[in-house]
Amino acid sequence: MIDVNALHALRAVAALGTLARAADELGYTSSAVSQQIKRLERQVGTPVLAQAGRGVVLTPAGRAVVESADEVFQALERCVEAARSADEGVARGIVRLVGFSTAVRGLVAPALSDLKHRYPDLTVHISEEDPDRALHSVHAGTADLALVHDADGVPAAAPPSVVRRPIHTDYGDVVMKRTHPLARRESALTPAELAEYPWVTSPAGTVCHQWFRRLFAETMAEIDVRHLVDDFSTQLALVETDDVLALVPRLARPALRAGLVAVPLERTPVREVQAAWRRSADSSPAIHALLDVLDAATP
Repeated sequence: MIDVNALHALRAVAALGTLARAADELGYTSSAVSQQIKRLERQVGTPVLAQAGRGVVLTPAGRAVVESADEVFQALERCVEAARSADEGVARGIVRLVGFSTAVRGLVAPALSDLKHRYPDLTVHISEEDPDRALHSVHAGTADLALVHDADGVPAAAPPSVVRRPIHTDYGDVVMKRTHPLARRESALTPAELAEYPWVTSPAGTVCHQWFRRLFAETMAEIDVRHLVDDFSTQLALVETDDVLALVPRLARPALRAGLVAVPLERTPVREVQAAWRRSADSSPAIHALLDVLDAATP
């Protein structure tokens, strides 16, 4: 009989490329992962890894084992979920949730008190991960539910083992001082008006930086970007003290101090937030309980 933990270790090595990275994801030492792989090789009767320089590669037998692993894990998960569903569909146990920070702050945290009230036997363990990593964690079985967003309008690629659905639509507004000339506008702001003023924005590679670039793509203006800051609370502090403008998603925006105001744009930036989970866990009462609470709490 194949050891499930050893099979899980080999799949992690295949996905991440090295024993060290697999060990880091699984929470083991590299030596422990190596021992699990050796045990798997004894069980299948042939090597599944081969040395390649300082790293390792899958042998043909190893690739065959990994290609069959998803079916094994899905069958095991269906077995567990069938037992839980038979237990009157009670939502209990632990849901391992991964997601980007603003979704945790704006969607998950506000829903936790309701979750505890409605499902006292259900606990959520939260880890912050970017969308690509979060989808991998769900596929690999190290997380049960992920909150992800599209990047520049294009959803992160999900493996076939993962199903997802929209859970929230997030919008971006321009934050400025209440005394700023544009704060008194009664209509939505245009890029041409905004191009005249200095900015703080998120660094390149972030969704908000993509929003910022797209906002001014048609103006051909040279924008005065004075600060590149990833933390939105810090951005707002700079808006307050340095009289710059900031483009901030509503999910990421803390309560504004009295001296600040959020003003809508003529073409509001949008990103879709999705929940993702393994198809084999689709009948999980715990996952659907958490989704129901998140739906109810979504502003």
